[in-house]
Amino acid sequence: MSLNAYITEETIEGSDDGPLAGKTVAVKDNISTDGVRTTCGSKMLENYEPPYDATVVERLKDAGATIPGKANMDEFGMGTTTETSYFGATKNPVDEDRVPGGSSGGSAALVAAGDVDYALGSDTGGSIRCPAAFCGVVGIKPTYGLVSRYGLVAYANSLEQIGPIAPTVEGAAELLDVIAGPDENDGTTREEGEDSNYGSAARGDVDGLTIGVPTELVDGADDRVVETFENALDDLRDQGATVEEVSLPSVEYAVAAYYVIAMSEASSNLARFDGVRYGHSGGYEGNWNESFAKARSEGFGDEVKRRILLGTYALSAGYHDKYYKQAQEARAWVKQDFDDAFADVDVLASPTMPILPPELGESLDDPLKMYLADANTTPVNLANLPAISVPAGEADGLPVGLQLVGPAFGEETIINAAAALE
Repeated sequence: MSLNAYITEETIEGSDDGPLAGKTVAVKDNISTDGVRTTCGSKMLENYEPPYDATVVERLKDAGATIPGKANMDEFGMGTTTETSYFGATKNPVDEDRVPGGSSGGSAALVAAGDVDYALGSDTGGSIRCPAAFCGVVGIKPTYGLVSRYGLVAYANSLEQIGPIAPTVEGAAELLDVIAGPDENDGTTREEGEDSNYGSAARGDVDGLTIGVPTELVDGADDRVVETFENALDDLRDQGATVEEVSLPSVEYAVAAYYVIAMSEASSNLARFDGVRYGHSGGYEGNWNESFAKARSEGFGDEVKRRILLGTYALSAGYHDKYYKQAQEARAWVKQDFDDAFADVDVLASPTMPILPPELGESLDDPLKMYLADANTTPVNLANLPAISVPAGEADGLPVGLQLVGPAFGEETIINAAAALE
């Protein structure tokens, strides 16, 4: 079965001993690997070989993991289907006519197909949880600052986190134990947390747990998804959990705020790819502006160009207050809504994705439809909270994911609750 899930297949050996000895871990291709090309799924970086390992890669190697290759992804992490990759779309192993989700689609597909034990992805607005849901595996988006971003090629710094994808909750938690912790190379990591033990948190004991269901994240979802989600909630009730409705009124604006912020940060971060400092060269024929334009028009795909242009527009002098400033205010409102909700409940639950996995090619012609599919995942990144997607069951033979969101650094709580669904 050729899923087109790798961009580069090259084995990186880890140490002989450690908690991941004998395990294979695929690494998303926007995470730097010393001497092994790291393309971000883009022609712009088609031949780029980093001179150093990302911190998470160092930790994998120290833990004894073998990295068999770099996983396919939406170009620079921009997409929900892993169809914007310069190296072609990845197929969903559950149904090869459908997308695996994105942008970490290659990572999730490899885990779901059993080609690797675990994988690393990155999550800017749902890019771990979406493919985990669509491929029927487990994905964790950690709290911002729990896992080092050193060596992650930046898309939107204030939103993204590296996290694990695995067949089981316990497996994902054990991989999180390996990669979590402070890093002197990343000033946004939390100082404490060296001695985490997330693996032991996967107990599945939800007796007495209060689960809040934000009505805004269920309304409008596909009926088949909602039915599967409700059945999973019944399972949690049967195990002793209390389920109650809560409201997050701000999430109505979360997708809009997320895309303004993410695209604005992308327009700044991707300015370095001009064919001189980094990336595909446009050659030089006497005019630097033309050389830069040629390098970027040839090196970037349509979705990346769209986001750079929109981000540049949102940051421009006449529109900064109208768009970017308002988006940041909406972000603060989203965070406040989550804080208010966690005053009354232990975790929040929703369908991970409001739709079933689309067929390949279905969403490429309608970017807005693709953006709106992120409605349930983007609020978590805006609030910098932890979330896990765990398989909730199937609808029409396709996987449905259930998302559990916790308070900041509440990974143990959501891991425990997710294990109850396995």
